[in-house]
Amino acid sequence: MRPVAVVGVGKTRFGAFPDRGLRSLAVEAGEKCLKNGHVSPSQVDCFFLGNFAGPSFVGQNHLAPYVSTALGIRDVPATRIEAACASSGSAFFHAFSAVAAGLYDSVLVVGVEKMTSQTTARTTEILAGAGDCSGEIKAGSTFPSLFAMIARRHMYQFGTTREHLAAVAVKNHANGVLNPDAHMRKAITMEQALNGRSVAEPLGLYDCSLISDGAAAVLVMPADKARDFTPKPVRILGTAQASDFVALDQKPDITTFPALRRAAQKAYEMARVGPKDIQFAEVHDCFTIAEIVAIEDLGFVERGHGGPFEASGLAARTGERPINASGGLKSKGHPVGATGVGQICDIVAQIRCEAGDMQLKRNSLGLAQNLGGSGATCVVTILGNA
Repeated sequence: MRPVAVVGVGKTRFGAFPDRGLRSLAVEAGEKCLKNGHVSPSQVDCFFLGNFAGPSFVGQNHLAPYVSTALGIRDVPATRIEAACASSGSAFFHAFSAVAAGLYDSVLVVGVEKMTSQTTARTTEILAGAGDCSGEIKAGSTFPSLFAMIARRHMYQFGTTREHLAAVAVKNHANGVLNPDAHMRKAITMEQALNGRSVAEPLGLYDCSLISDGAAAVLVMPADKARDFTPKPVRILGTAQASDFVALDQKPDITTFPALRRAAQKAYEMARVGPKDIQFAEVHDCFTIAEIVAIEDLGFVERGHGGPFEASGLAARTGERPINASGGLKSKGHPVGATGVGQICDIVAQIRCEAGDMQLKRNSLGLAQNLGGSGATCVVTILGNA
């Protein structure tokens, strides 16, 4: 395989934008990315769109050419990839694979979701489609209730507490205040986090990510060509995607995600690093318990120690290993089809020392972890200095 690098990145703000359509968000991110990578639309060989539910949210199908042609990208393969909340992480993985295999020299990946065009009830219904519709969803489950079961079981097995969950929310909201593109730039106290309106016991309002609109884009090229376009290429040292059962009740242990562990192992092996080498990470905190499970499955801490690690401050911006310096999905927002590529953009900004007020001191080796459903799909990517 050829070494591959990120040449350009671009994002919109994440938030609620009633006057913006899906395509306008995707085009804004794509144009910023091409400009950032000093590449014209005619130089793009292939286009991948990460999108979970555009047909349901906005009523538009055939989304990949719908977006790519608006960006001026024509006559090349344009493909939409859907993997629930890991849609654009998966699109990025396939873009990397295509460049590494020598099929293309310039691939643009855009992730986008326009969620606020529907009511909260309808959005919940659409998101539930990423679960097992013939079983758990038919029985009335939603993703808050599924992750509440994960949280409750984690509490039972390991002694995790609501204070541990709240520590994740407080930290990520504090980080989000520094992110000019975040949906909710609002610091919260431990008391607020613990006393938020109950959503699905033990998860409250501040344990749940936001319903957001937004888009993000990444341009990838062979590493040996990258410096022809940018003075700051970022190497993709390792990336892997793995899968597991869609239904939670088919998993032998719901306090761990096998797909996450497998993807992490493969990414570590490809990058020739281990968990201790990772300096900072953007992980998929769709719910606060998901961040705790993620840092355990990634090997940052032993199983059952994720809650105390968060509560101790070791995951804070100034801690031993900063987690979600961007604010994470919890504060930055979670336009599901854009989340995976958005994480890559945040990692690249840190490595390039272009993260502004979010900039970390130790920033040369970062990891992004993007989860789909209740662990059915996971993509892990490790990036470092070229």
